[in-house]
Amino acid sequence: MKLIENFDIDLESIINMIIQEKATKVGLQLPEGFKRQAMEIAGYIEDNTDAETLISGNPCYGACDLDMQLIKDTDLVFHFGHSRLEPSENVVYIEAPSHLDISDVVFQAADKLKGKRIGLLTTVQHVHKLEEVRKILEENGFETIIGKGDGRIVHPGQVLGCNFSAAYDITCEEYLYIGGGKFHPLGIALSTGKPVLCANPFSSSIEYIDLRQIMKQRYAAIAKTMEKKRFCILVSTKPGQERMQLARDIRDIARENGKEAYIVTMDLITPDQLLQFQADAYVNTACPRIAIDEAGRFPAPMLTPPEFEIVLGIREWEELVFDEIRE
Repeated sequence: MKLIENFDIDLESIINMIIQEKATKVGLQLPEGFKRQAMEIAGYIEDNTDAETLISGNPCYGACDLDMQLIKDTDLVFHFGHSRLEPSENVVYIEAPSHLDISDVVFQAADKLKGKRIGLLTTVQHVHKLEEVRKILEENGFETIIGKGDGRIVHPGQVLGCNFSAAYDITCEEYLYIGGGKFHPLGIALSTGKPVLCANPFSSSIEYIDLRQIMKQRYAAIAKTMEKKRFCILVSTKPGQERMQLARDIRDIARENGKEAYIVTMDLITPDQLLQFQADAYVNTACPRIAIDEAGRFPAPMLTPPEFEIVLGIREWEELVFDEIRE
């Protein structure tokens, strides 16, 4: 049954699992791009099992963003579009691989790549295509390598929005990233300092990631914060994003350097929630994308922990690195 364009979801396996587990209440958690089909999936489940379905309406930004109340209220939760991150007895991850043809953009990339030893990276939707990418490139004279990553990474060559460890355990001249959007390849470029060619199979486009604009924005945020005194250290209560010990360490170092620093915990970090705290700036220990993607929306500068270390004078400007959540 085809429900979500360009992605494969095996609904029969879901039905069989519900029946096998004798689940009477089933939860569905989907990322924004999949929610249009949530009711069709729920209807199919209810038509083919005796289970009641509950659909999570909360935002879902990754496997780090489990709906904990939904987990408590149901026998099984099917979490779509991401690979496993945090172990949970009644959460089943439906990775939803893409069946888009990636060969055209890979051939385009082969004409544009400047190096000869290429690291291959992608998201969970395309990891099953990396061997095809490898074959095309090697037939065109390239040497390819696929890294394994750390314990948060399920598949070789996979990257998350907060973890690029699959890029670190390989030696290459540049990276080819297969996927849509720019955040993941931007993170790869920021964290490795190497060229990243992005091949987008959805738009059939290829381009090298340009770091200049984002680096200007990050340097500006740091510079604005150098003389600030009062800081909120933000901690997410989402299981896959919570870094309380890091927040405590940052708070203590800040106070040792004459700053006011207080830890603020919340589930979803939004501008409205932070407005009332009257902080000069924020240090984000939750999803690194918040500081990079959404910094302009907040009422004060939003820094990552490595950026705040520059403000405190314990890290040099040239030592700035991309914030990651790693094991």
